[in-house]
Amino acid sequence: MLKIAITLPDAISGEVATIRRLLTDGFDIVHLRKPNATIDYCRQLLAELSDAERSRIVVHDYYSLYGEFALRGVHLNRNIASLPSDYCGSRTRSCHSFEEVVRYKAEVDYLFLSPIFDSISKAGYHSAFSHDELCQAARKGIIDSRVIALGGVTRDKLPYLESLGFGGVAMSGAVYK
Repeated sequence: MLKIAITLPDAISGEVATIRRLLTDGFDIVHLRKPNATIDYCRQLLAELSDAERSRIVVHDYYSLYGEFALRGVHLNRNIASLPSDYCGSRTRSCHSFEEVVRYKAEVDYLFLSPIFDSISKAGYHSAFSHDELCQAARKGIIDSRVIALGGVTRDKLPYLESLGFGGVAMSGAVYK
């Protein structure tokens, strides 16, 4: 099961050490999601990481950093809506409905489905799916190895999510609290 950490949206002190810890403590990939930080902050952070560490980073907010630092890939969102035709890195996307998963799954390496549980880092962001809905989506093959559970995910929920067929989990609030 793929384990992904997502950074907090703001610039924070000691973040390079935090990213290194995440990469050595069992996370396969770190998504650098910094909509409230400048590109210069992100550039400085990436410059302090090794080539091996950067190869496990997916960027959300500043596409130009992908090529500048040979990152793993780019996360498509409102800040990066599309990629050039010659782009060859990993492509990821966030979805908030089963319909979006069906629509976008073929275009990406993996996608996040959220919120599976009540969010830890976003107050008032509640689970969008019942247990029965998740089971039905799993039976239909909507949830599969390319769908990553996001939203309120903690380590104790991993067996449940794996039993539903999720290919991995993504955590933000749980890794920073």
